[in-house]
Amino acid sequence: MTSTHAFWLAGRQVTGEDAFDVTSPWDGRLVGRVSVPTDAQVEEAVAAAHAVRDEFAATPAHVRAAALDHVSRRLAERTEEIARLISAENGKPVKWARGEVGRAVSVFRLAAEEARRFNGGEAQRLDTDAGGQGRLALTRRFPKGAVLGIAPFNFPLNLCAHKVAPAVAAGAPIILKPAPATPLSGLIIGDLLAETDLPAGSWSILPVSNDRMPALVQDERLPVISFTGSEKVGYAIMDSVPRKHCTLELGGNGAAVVLGDYASDADLDWAATRIATFSNYQGGQSCISVQRVIADASVYDRLLPRIVAAVEAQVTGDPSDEGTDVGPLVSEEAARRVESWVDEAVAAGARLLTGGKREGASYAPTVLADVPADTTISCEEVFGPVLTVQRADGEDAAFAAVNDSKYGLQAGVFTHDLQAAFRAHRALEVGGVVIGDVPSYRADQMPYGGVKKSGVGREGVRFAMEDYTYERVLVLTGLAL
Repeated sequence: MTSTHAFWLAGRQVTGEDAFDVTSPWDGRLVGRVSVPTDAQVEEAVAAAHAVRDEFAATPAHVRAAALDHVSRRLAERTEEIARLISAENGKPVKWARGEVGRAVSVFRLAAEEARRFNGGEAQRLDTDAGGQGRLALTRRFPKGAVLGIAPFNFPLNLCAHKVAPAVAAGAPIILKPAPATPLSGLIIGDLLAETDLPAGSWSILPVSNDRMPALVQDERLPVISFTGSEKVGYAIMDSVPRKHCTLELGGNGAAVVLGDYASDADLDWAATRIATFSNYQGGQSCISVQRVIADASVYDRLLPRIVAAVEAQVTGDPSDEGTDVGPLVSEEAARRVESWVDEAVAAGARLLTGGKREGASYAPTVLADVPADTTISCEEVFGPVLTVQRADGEDAAFAAVNDSKYGLQAGVFTHDLQAAFRAHRALEVGGVVIGDVPSYRADQMPYGGVKKSGVGREGVRFAMEDYTYERVLVLTGLAL
């Protein structure tokens, strides 16, 4: 018998009336059963978060920092156990799952550091005009209120961490909704928060179904929404609550540009290896995985076979196997969608250079060339292990090709030219430009987010804290400045 996992309501572990199964996308085995909150329990969690907001905002920084440090340490201690859990419920190869746990360790540690230095205040003299003589403005940040954090399945621990840790650091109560396909990793965070001295009601982790999400989104007691997921759902949320503060980290179709100066054999080998690895890591289910390669015409013919060889070297199979590079997608339905997009592109004239085969929820690492611009795979986020490669005549054409997309999350530019790096930073319509590497690089302390249809706002611990708070000015009068 598999025990049913309780959820976390206002800091305590409880169960509801129903439960659902979490199964492995690799072999369909039962990973766990998760209890589902009732409507009354959801109401209790939201009411508790709303009620505790002033108390939590006034909690001393050292209390919040100590709690975050504790979670960071405990995640590190339980790395192997949690990595195996991520791999089981998500299908992520265990070596990548270990990396995800390591990143969550860093997120909570960084949040502890920010909790100690955030909101220190900025003093501004107001006697620059006669009417402000003897006056000083002191600016501090205060939480906007309770946060609704909605996390996706592809990084089921770390993207939950990116909702919870900044909220705790800022003193904002949080209701976390993990993805229905992968709730177990998010519930682990509750196990560790429960070991701390945070106020009751300051956090809840509720594995509710997606069809119950609109009621939470609409609840006026949750004035801040932090959502990571699809473009369609993210903008539907924002449109439904125009007076709320929404941070949306949405999709992308990350481009890796290889400029003409990146031309030695060592350069091209490095670029091909990085492109192959990060078009397929997490099964391609990352918003910043490499989906498009745009290569200068002078290096295209030498780079393309290297990319194909590097992609074919990716080891696919059982995600629990230490040697596996590419596991299954999150579901067979997701793999069928990827299959249909590739088939459409090939039927329209694209060249299939490797891959293109599906087995259950697994899709073989795939490279396409000469893909027509109007095919789905050219226009949308594939969110699977598929890579398209195109030729560009010079830097301007390459940068224009990157920008020829409704998305703008991150881009990678392989170049040794510092001036080209700064031109890329100016020209590319994205939230982040990575020089000398793929667009898939993310440090958890840096501002992370996109432009165009890739979202609004920024994650990265301090930047999320700024999104969760607002500035309040205190004017002091009659001072001898």
